[in-house]
Amino acid sequence: MTVKERFLNYVAIDTGSSEETGTHPSTEKQWELARLLEKELKELGASNVRLSDTCYVYAEIPATVENQPTIGLIAHMDTAPAVKTGPVHARALVYEGGAIEIGNGVVMDPEDFESLKEHIGHELIVTDGTTLLGGDDKAGVAEIMTLAQRLLDDPSIPHGKVCIGFTPDEEIGEGADHFDVAGFGAEYAYTVDGGSLGEVECETFNAAAARVRVNGFNIHPGAAKNKMRNAARIAMEFAGMLPQHEVPEHTEGREGFYHLCQIKGDEVLAELVYIIRDHDMALFTQRKERMEKIAAYLNGVYGEGTIELGLRDSYYNMKQELDKHPHVMERALKAMEACGIAPKVAPVRGGTDGSRLSYMGLPCPNLSTGGYNFHGVMEYVSVNEMEKMVEVLEELVRAK
Repeated sequence: MTVKERFLNYVAIDTGSSEETGTHPSTEKQWELARLLEKELKELGASNVRLSDTCYVYAEIPATVENQPTIGLIAHMDTAPAVKTGPVHARALVYEGGAIEIGNGVVMDPEDFESLKEHIGHELIVTDGTTLLGGDDKAGVAEIMTLAQRLLDDPSIPHGKVCIGFTPDEEIGEGADHFDVAGFGAEYAYTVDGGSLGEVECETFNAAAARVRVNGFNIHPGAAKNKMRNAARIAMEFAGMLPQHEVPEHTEGREGFYHLCQIKGDEVLAELVYIIRDHDMALFTQRKERMEKIAAYLNGVYGEGTIELGLRDSYYNMKQELDKHPHVMERALKAMEACGIAPKVAPVRGGTDGSRLSYMGLPCPNLSTGGYNFHGVMEYVSVNEMEKMVEVLEELVRAK
């Protein structure tokens, strides 16, 4: 089965995760892909294939030569819940330039989505304009599975033991929560969860989630003077006290931000949900402290208990840990170069399972997949680049 065929099979399965359930996995529908991957790995002849009770898929490809490091390859099965996740109706096309009429009135124009200009002549897979595609990270899943097939079909390829792991709930920051690092067995690993071909990422955001609950008091507006405490309005006041340009829409590179993901409420109860991001740990800490000061100030104005602020760290910048293991990055860079790809090393404005796994004792940079415009209906992948990434992964695990 080709990487394209695998990808189309996997994206047809809705695996959207959810921040609301509190379960592991967060959605039952992730089990369908997990069970399919377990079945396929067994059919391919992989060793020690297992599916955990929290929906993690693990497998091993035995070494064909000795005295090599045990390398792990990891991708996540879930897709981002912020946009409609299914049913996905994907289609392939050969891109000849210009705007693409994806469907349902959605048009992807290279003047707005510049990466298209680099893919003239490529076979692209797009959505029908009603859902995301799921290239994040089913492109990585398909590439790892295609490599597994190649290694198991051709034992003449020299490599050490390769460990494979597929995780649920990465998109809600819980992909590493139940990852069995010791049982996985790799000395180091790579998440295959990046974007444009050539990305090798060793630096991520520090990340936290913030939930602001505003408790109000309602009374008829005609008799509200000095009595009503309008939760919805106070929530707006909280949002207005954060720096208005430190948001994703106005930041780039290593600039951090506050991102309002969700807002709901009325006079009695309102809630704001944020994610907080910064590459610099000191600035990251200051961002959380700013939220705490705003909450304290508003409680002083409107009464204690008006604002309830919950802060939870999600992951930290993995560069601090990866700098201790320079050979891990060096191996990835050499694999890219051996396949004729100029590596792109830059801080990623996001995070991966590797952000946490690196702090759990498994050094884990992130590699490209050939996917673009993640988390939206404009998402697409390049089949040409997915095929190239299978070559890169083979070179990555090849005995040195």
